Amino acid sequence: MPTIPSEQEPPQQLHRLRQVAESFGADAERYDRARPSYPGAMVARIVAASPGPDVLDVGCGTGISSRLFQAAGCRVLGVDADARMAELARRNGLEVEVATFEAWDPAGREFDAVVAGQAWHWVDAVAGAAKAAEVLRPGGRLAVFWNVAEPPADLAERSAEIYRRVLPDLPHDAATSPMDAYGAMAAKAADGIRQAGAFGDPEEWRFPWEQHYTRDEWLDVLPTHGFHTRLPPDLLQELLTATGAAIDAAGGAFTMRYTTLTLTASRPTP
Repeated sequence: MPTIPSEQEPPQQLHRLRQVAESFGADAERYDRARPSYPGAMVARIVAASPGPDVLDVGCGTGISSRLFQAAGCRVLGVDADARMAELARRNGLEVEVATFEAWDPAGREFDAVVAGQAWHWVDAVAGAAKAAEVLRPGGRLAVFWNVAEPPADLAERSAEIYRRVLPDLPHDAATSPMDAYGAMAAKAADGIRQAGAFGDPEEWRFPWEQHYTRDEWLDVLPTHGFHTRLPPDLLQELLTATGAAIDAAGGAFTMRYTTLTLTASRPTP
């Protein structure tokens, strides 16, 4: 069982569970408010390693990562399959087109970077890499990234107990660490990049950071994660109540250790 869970479905099921990805818009305002951001060092490194400022954000959601690239001086176009998420992103000043990335029509447009925050595992790994290569200028960069959350060990243990009790039919694998789960996603993405045959060797970058959460702040985040968006209201409330009690027992707040895992590759320059 994931510790304090996020989108850590078994990697072999992720693409088949794409309907989960398209459920986040049910509470787009909460998603935009509560979801963690990404480290500025990662954004700066992607921008510096790209040949220009034109960025395509795949699975942009409400624009959490897009706004970071805009703040770094980039021109950003978002693509997202959920019209509800796209509408909120537009209200926040982002240009968004509604489509899955595989079906999206670039209409001859080219970009210096294609990025995807917390979204590439919903894209077909090979078709997505091939589509990215199609729209990238020579020297352009594909960079896909995930926030890997690792809570304090005592809170992780209490959380695992809660999920085993409330959701006994959910697969529980205490031996799989959050980094191992996301590492499997990154490995699948790397395989897709290699099979697409249009990029140099993929690289993995890691950016550690921390975020402090109060009880109420974390309970605001939790319903935006993975399968939680599709739980019946009574089960979700049971999870929230039990998790809130566990955080209270731990002092009412905690510090989450994050690592932003980034997989990246560039198109060769002729």
